[in-house]
Amino acid sequence: MLDFEKHIIEMEKRLDELKRLSVGSKEDLSLEIDELERQLTEHKTKVYSQLTPWQRVQIARHPDRPQTRDFIEMIFHDFIELHGDRLYGDDAAIVGGPAFLDGRAVMVIGQHKGHTTRERISCNFGSPHPEGYRKALRLMKLAEKFNLPVITFIDTQGAYPGVGAEERGQAWAIADNLMRMSQLRVPIVAVNIAEGGSGGALALGVADRLLMLENAWYSVISPEGCASILYKDAAKAPEAADSLKMTAEALHNNGIVDEIVPEPVGGAHRAPNATAENLHKSLNRALDEISAAPVAKMLDLRYAKLRAIGAFEEPQPKG
Repeated sequence: MLDFEKHIIEMEKRLDELKRLSVGSKEDLSLEIDELERQLTEHKTKVYSQLTPWQRVQIARHPDRPQTRDFIEMIFHDFIELHGDRLYGDDAAIVGGPAFLDGRAVMVIGQHKGHTTRERISCNFGSPHPEGYRKALRLMKLAEKFNLPVITFIDTQGAYPGVGAEERGQAWAIADNLMRMSQLRVPIVAVNIAEGGSGGALALGVADRLLMLENAWYSVISPEGCASILYKDAAKAPEAADSLKMTAEALHNNGIVDEIVPEPVGGAHRAPNATAENLHKSLNRALDEISAAPVAKMLDLRYAKLRAIGAFEEPQPKG
């Protein structure tokens, strides 16, 4: 339960109790139920329309929020998972393989954190090792060979920074993905579904279209990490989240995110199927737009998009 959701959950419990009491009761509770539903809808709309960046970070981290495997199951069909990087091993933090998006064959690749304790440990809590990124690149090359559009799902606080990962070339693996994705001769759509931290997220984020769920975040560093550096206090993460401009709205306004995919009131964890349906439509629309251009034009547009990130104009001195 998130702090700002406590009153909402209490109201929902009261509403469920009223509905339960109304079944088989001689007393008519319909007026009370209607009034409480009206109050609940009004309160939810107010709360979720005024979320702070830190509150959106909390929603992005909700344990019930749908993850890559969930979206694959809800959006795609005939998914076949492929394993291993053919160099070192398999990394459960990266899930990928061919699938169908309606009638279109695609390659789906994404970061997965896991839901249960055992699954989270297996997935290293969504922090991939270099073999995970090399597996992702292997699947992208396979997609290019068979002319399959690539769809990536971003959901990580960052790549794993352990000694073993560094010894096996973590930075090189991420850099190689950045370079190869910029040149891949098939359409690429990246979707930030929850957390997008640093190079660990960027390694799946070089794309023709970058989509972002409404309550996801994307930043060079987590709010806690930023607060620890700037304020010497991780507890000031809410202030850091404000400064980082890490929300979907801020990134869309700055031209980094191409489209914000709306979530139902309350967040994706409250209505995963409705969220998946919104994302399903956005993915089809994005692939239709990208595929309409010849490959050479697509690559030129991708290059121009990437080069435009961070561009600014210096004011000319007066006189």
